[in-house]
Amino acid sequence: MIDFDQAGGFDRGSIEVSGGSIHYALGGSGPAVVFAHGLGGNMHSWWQQLGAFAGQRTCIVFNHRGFAPSEDTTGVPRPQFYAADLLALLDHLGIAQTAIVAQSMGGWTAMELALLAPDRVTVLVFSGTAGTLRLPGIVSLAETSSSPAVSASIAAGVSAAAGMRMAREQPELYRRYVEIDKLSGAWDRNTVRHALDAMRVRDPGELAAITCPVLAIAGAEDIVSPPANTELLASSLPQSEVLIVPDAGHSAYFERAPLFNEIVMKFLRKSEAVQ
Repeated sequence: MIDFDQAGGFDRGSIEVSGGSIHYALGGSGPAVVFAHGLGGNMHSWWQQLGAFAGQRTCIVFNHRGFAPSEDTTGVPRPQFYAADLLALLDHLGIAQTAIVAQSMGGWTAMELALLAPDRVTVLVFSGTAGTLRLPGIVSLAETSSSPAVSASIAAGVSAAAGMRMAREQPELYRRYVEIDKLSGAWDRNTVRHALDAMRVRDPGELAAITCPVLAIAGAEDIVSPPANTELLASSLPQSEVLIVPDAGHSAYFERAPLFNEIVMKFLRKSEAVQ
């Protein structure tokens, strides 16, 4: 795992936002790419991506408000402010345009930012998320939280966001996943899940405003945001591609990092070549 305080070329900082603060790390060189973490992670979750991308991209990672040490004055992360928080961070860093790689909850941030400030986003990569899209057939977080597959994972003492396969086949990697999750602090994640579900208000007509290239990635064994969610997301976006990562759960970026990195880098290069 990258230690931002010791890694050469990475700077850490924080900014004040309305009702909270955002901590971030910045490193690398080249076109900017922001990595937006999910509910079970934080900026440390992207350590395998930073090692692969920083040689060719300016990489920005951050903790959403409420994910320690980022703060929310209410004591509970409020996802309705995530997009504005990220926009404030981009302004602070002087980044005019960026690609965004978003996993799970980060998809809410990325989608809303692309609608809030479309001129700031060059490419979107959604992994294990349908963001704020409202469409019949999309499985909600409330539904997946009570599904038999998630219940079985919880009964086995395994994080559903990591998945049974990761825990079984890559126990050391799974242990690291759990340790990173703990860095975010102790708070009621169910409260955030309910808030995220309440934010699913965008219909496909609204998403037509997102005209940048979009890659929608799903783990074939994702039980938190099933691949069908990803297919529905892609069908609602003008310039989108879908890719299913085999033998991977909800956190394909973590579980199958080399393949994930290859897929994303290839898509970024292809998208940049035609812009």
